[in-house]
Amino acid sequence: MATAFRQLLFCLLLTYPLVGQAQSADNDSLPTTEEDSLTIDLNSINWSFEDNTYTQLIDSIFYHGLIGDVSSWEDFSILENDTVYPLPPDSILQQRLAAIDMLSPFNIRYNDDVNRFIRLYLKRHEMMSRMLGLAEFYFPLFEETLDRYDMPLELKYLAIVESALNARARSRVGAQGLWQFMYNTGKIMGLEINSLVDERNDPYKSTDAACRYLQKMYNIYGEWDMALAAYNAGPGNVNKAIRRSGGKRTYWEIRPFLPRETQGYVPAFIAVNYVMNYAEEHGIRPTPAMYTYFQVDSVEIKETVTFELLSKLLNIGEEQIEALNPVYRKSVIPASNQRYATLVLPTPYLGAFLQNEDSIYALANNIIPEKEREVKAEDVEKVIHRVQPGESLSVIAGRYKVSVYQVKQWNNLRSDRIYVGQRLQLQPKATAPPSNQGASVSSLKVVEKDKDKNTVTHRIQLGDTLYNIASKYPGISADDIMKWNDISNPKNIRTGDKVIIYLP
Repeated sequence: MATAFRQLLFCLLLTYPLVGQAQSADNDSLPTTEEDSLTIDLNSINWSFEDNTYTQLIDSIFYHGLIGDVSSWEDFSILENDTVYPLPPDSILQQRLAAIDMLSPFNIRYNDDVNRFIRLYLKRHEMMSRMLGLAEFYFPLFEETLDRYDMPLELKYLAIVESALNARARSRVGAQGLWQFMYNTGKIMGLEINSLVDERNDPYKSTDAACRYLQKMYNIYGEWDMALAAYNAGPGNVNKAIRRSGGKRTYWEIRPFLPRETQGYVPAFIAVNYVMNYAEEHGIRPTPAMYTYFQVDSVEIKETVTFELLSKLLNIGEEQIEALNPVYRKSVIPASNQRYATLVLPTPYLGAFLQNEDSIYALANNIIPEKEREVKAEDVEKVIHRVQPGESLSVIAGRYKVSVYQVKQWNNLRSDRIYVGQRLQLQPKATAPPSNQGASVSSLKVVEKDKDKNTVTHRIQLGDTLYNIASKYPGISADDIMKWNDISNPKNIRTGDKVIIYLP
């Protein structure tokens, strides 16, 4: 029925003349020269792009025909005084898990460890409510991919164990994304990782990679519980456990010989299966996510654009664009390699983008300098540093000629605390100061020099940090720039902003 409905809409679109234009009186005043591009201020743009009225109607018809009338949905918000249902007797838990086991290729069993994990998840009432809401966004994607690889649909629950359905989740050892890929494992599975793009955070590509990896583990061990153990601990540790167990081949037989974390991994997976299937019986209702899976769509991007520009032109919050496009690390969609150039937006905003695509690119091309539009992965040298006794972030940053702020940003550190043996990812080649100890003012096209004062105005470029800006001017520090420009947080600078620099 859904297929026939889509075919009907497709025929309507083919036979209806679509027209639309940017809603601005200044369509003919686009800057076209490099000189003009240096004077564009995003805050001065009064354009507001809108979708064609007819295509908005079609999107609305399709959306409501697919998932119903949003206005009739119940408000699922969780109140602080909501009742948390008590855990039922063991006999009831056993019956419910047995019912799940009958329909599952996993060995769903009940024991003390499973009981403890069920209690743990049920205590996190609010978190599980969010998981139920986020499931409306992520689970259709997971199920579609799992079905394509002919894998158990229950594996969708594994992402809750791994990341609590947070596409930007990062563990203390550096694993990232919904499926918590380490850097090297992600690269092995074909995920691209560089200074602007990290496909471990891409829900679509990381889900495909996770399915392929789990399928490999299942093909090796012939049991899905063992595949889960290998996903968590690595096949090397599973093989060691098999040897130490005397050659046993099932998860529950080798479990005592696995790393401690992996001993709890399958019980946690079973517990999530239980809670997600019996949430209603425990008074857990979904907290709606920002969007459902069927409220968003993607489009290929032909030119480099920034989240900031899209937010301004489409009247959508930048935080919404960021939430739907976690693959991009610097709020920039680089189109130098078409593999990266995918933008995910809510359907109404996507229609507005397509209706005004050429105008958006025209603006983007005049805001983003030509030399900054192409960023190649091979241009970024990555170094993994293992923290030694006595080392601090400032010591490590000084050794690689980068800033403490950059080290924290690259490793998602919220404080300066590090521990011996911790692995830190560094990018010295991408950010090291120039060998000539700073470029001359006349050689920088993005700099305007004040003739009457000993100052320059520097326009922030794509990928700039206060540290690498300061490195261009001998005797100037990032702290100086922050003080002169009343910048409290170095993260708040954006492409196109101007900063004043007082020359020594």
